Amino acid sequence: MIISADPFAGGARDSADWNRRGTWPCQWIACPDAGQPPFVTAYARRFTLLGAGTFRVHVSADERYELFLDGERVGRGPERGNIDHWYFETYDLRMDAGAHVLVARVWTLGFEDRPFAQHSLRPGFLLAAEGDHTLDLMATGAAPWKAKRLGGYRFVSPITAWGTGAKVVLDGDALDGGVESGVGSAAWPDAVPVAADGGGASSPSRNDIGPVHRLRPATLSAAVDAPWAKATVRLVADIAHAQTGPSPDGVGEVVVTHPLPIRAADDLPAERPGWERLIAGAGAVTIPARTRRRVLIDLNDYVCAYPEIVTTGGAGASVRVHWQEGLFNESNAKTKGNRDVVEGKYFVCLWHVKDGIGDLFRIGEKAGAGEERRFGTLWWECGRYIEVVVTTADAPLTLNRLRLHETRYPLRNEGAFESSRPEHAEITPILVRALQMCSHETYMDCPYYEQLMYVGDTRLEALATYAITGDDRLPRKALRMFDASRLPPGLTQSRYPTKVRQVIPPFSLWYVAMVRDYAFWRDDPAFVRSLLPTARLVIDHFAGLLNSDGLLTAADGWNFSDWVPAWSSGVPPDGASGISGVLNFHFALVLKLYAELEAAMGEPELAARAGHMHARLCERAVQAFYVPARGLIADDLAHTRFSEHGQCLALLAGALQNDAQRSAVARGLIEAPDLERTTIYFTHYLFEALYQIGRGDLLQERLAKVWFQLPALGLKTTWEEADPNTTRSDCHAWGAHPLYHYQASILGVRPDGSGFARVRIAPQLGALTRAHGTLPHPQGEIKTAFAQEGGKLTGEITLPDGVSGEFVHGGHTTDLHPGTQTVTAADG
Repeated sequence: MIISADPFAGGARDSADWNRRGTWPCQWIACPDAGQPPFVTAYARRFTLLGAGTFRVHVSADERYELFLDGERVGRGPERGNIDHWYFETYDLRMDAGAHVLVARVWTLGFEDRPFAQHSLRPGFLLAAEGDHTLDLMATGAAPWKAKRLGGYRFVSPITAWGTGAKVVLDGDALDGGVESGVGSAAWPDAVPVAADGGGASSPSRNDIGPVHRLRPATLSAAVDAPWAKATVRLVADIAHAQTGPSPDGVGEVVVTHPLPIRAADDLPAERPGWERLIAGAGAVTIPARTRRRVLIDLNDYVCAYPEIVTTGGAGASVRVHWQEGLFNESNAKTKGNRDVVEGKYFVCLWHVKDGIGDLFRIGEKAGAGEERRFGTLWWECGRYIEVVVTTADAPLTLNRLRLHETRYPLRNEGAFESSRPEHAEITPILVRALQMCSHETYMDCPYYEQLMYVGDTRLEALATYAITGDDRLPRKALRMFDASRLPPGLTQSRYPTKVRQVIPPFSLWYVAMVRDYAFWRDDPAFVRSLLPTARLVIDHFAGLLNSDGLLTAADGWNFSDWVPAWSSGVPPDGASGISGVLNFHFALVLKLYAELEAAMGEPELAARAGHMHARLCERAVQAFYVPARGLIADDLAHTRFSEHGQCLALLAGALQNDAQRSAVARGLIEAPDLERTTIYFTHYLFEALYQIGRGDLLQERLAKVWFQLPALGLKTTWEEADPNTTRSDCHAWGAHPLYHYQASILGVRPDGSGFARVRIAPQLGALTRAHGTLPHPQGEIKTAFAQEGGKLTGEITLPDGVSGEFVHGGHTTDLHPGTQTVTAADG
């Protein structure tokens, strides 16, 4: 259930003693024998109902939980936030009369082992139930809950996937079987309150307290939880003679596979049908005693999923499940090539030259011949390829189930775009999949390596979201989290939530742009106004960096702009500590957007102030960086280095002082041979600049050069860096921004003011002969269909009720009204 307010507000607790306001009728509880993190605990509460009913409960934990009712999973959580935005989920539990058991599996990994995006205050579990009788029956701190530290879990380094948190090694002999159903819980120790002030506390009304989780209702829909059924087996190989090395947890040894190429000559075709049936859920596989098998599974798409393995027998055996986005051409992980190709390639871990990223399941020395054991991970894994390595001892092992439960935010493509180029339709599922794989409890830069929400990535992910769905919960969550990340000097953190602070000053500017985007693409001025204090502080921080010449000096921090190979760590020339043309025009662009934001929010004085700052900075920056002899904006004061970035930002900022300069820079952006080129990320701003100067044809050319190559490279999502052959990440949703440009640039549908109450439609089809699409709008849908021939464009436009606007093409403007209308225009 999604609720919007404190479920216990408005009662006696709020009308009595002021410093008890916001107190919940429950306590955080802890496991008395848990020890120091990392650990996994279970909490159980058995009770009997005299009659059937539906009971509403609110659940949270530090760090994570799974909630089970009578052995069936109810949900996972809590939704990620920080201590002042600690989320709880709400569930309506339907129960019949009789005995029931609630169980929560809770894990706390501690600072070193938890994901970079995971915050923590202190370990614990919280369940609050509505209704006085239900409180006594189920609520933590009121009802007698039991708790136990669970055995069988060891935690090991994620290696390359440094941001994702520790991986698990499970010991089947030590695991507590049946914990989901509360087996043996009557003998567990009593759970204890976490601290004297450990009551549930709503946010923001709880006051005059020490550090507590300030509880807020979860904001997002439940994640997708569905079996993945599209996998195929690419290899089953006998690796009896493979070398062994130390186990990741230091207990014994494991088979080493990274030096072994995938070769069809090693395949065991007679065994493949059994593995195919296993992953399809249609059969089991038995691996004989004293056997080693290596199985390569192709998921045929990029997938984020919880793996589940159920085994019988196999005393002393192990099953290792590792994940990769794509295989490497070399055993030392240098290049990737076509991701569809596996022959002769290596399943190897980038940078560390190890076997891969994943988890190890030890069946246990005491596994009986007919005993079924279940293994799974606490957090999801991701990639396209899975390597399963099975090693048996003196008993055969039967794999009864190898199942993947896909997880992600339930983001759907509710829009549409088609054109006369079939490549657009071919890459659209890849773009959508990239966005989906980077959409969970927050947006993410990448699911495989970091799982962190960065501002620069998120702005483009949010724009793509606006273009394909009316669901804006993830953009709102992102805006709220970045607002909460603000530091005393006034900048946002570059990524948030995070346990390790990082500042990328240009990303703070993109946050201001994100607020402006939301204000125009969605109609929620109250929410936007709540974000304005941080936007204003960011602008003031940068204003304080203007020197006596009126130019921006580089802020402290990592001034990343783009992964240009010639730029050190993505920082433009003189961007580390000097005066950078790219950073100056970046600030100028955001001042322009910020002025529009303040004006839209009814603050004309602040808008005018921002306009004056923008005009002064543009004048000084053009004087400093414009090179008349070349008609280009330089990246440095010495006028020796030039980039597409500088030209794009100067054009978008409206910085050029006259038509001659604007024409020269636009021409230079198109024709100059020695510009550093934007990579897949910053090409969004190139596309924006090309749209502004009316060169949609060149947008199509860059799409063809970069994005239309995705299928030929075997990629199922968009990559991270400049070269797809050497890129670190195969799944970075900042490369999904063509979803936005399909609608906003090719079809030319953009908000014409705040709240999207008016629309400006100015299509740029380039060489396309036709294009049509559907854009989800806060009031319904905007539908457009255009065709052009012989310099004449015709079209049909449908606007929702209450939405008007204008159609612009060829120097002509036509008013638009709600409903369907036809338009015609010739090139001017």
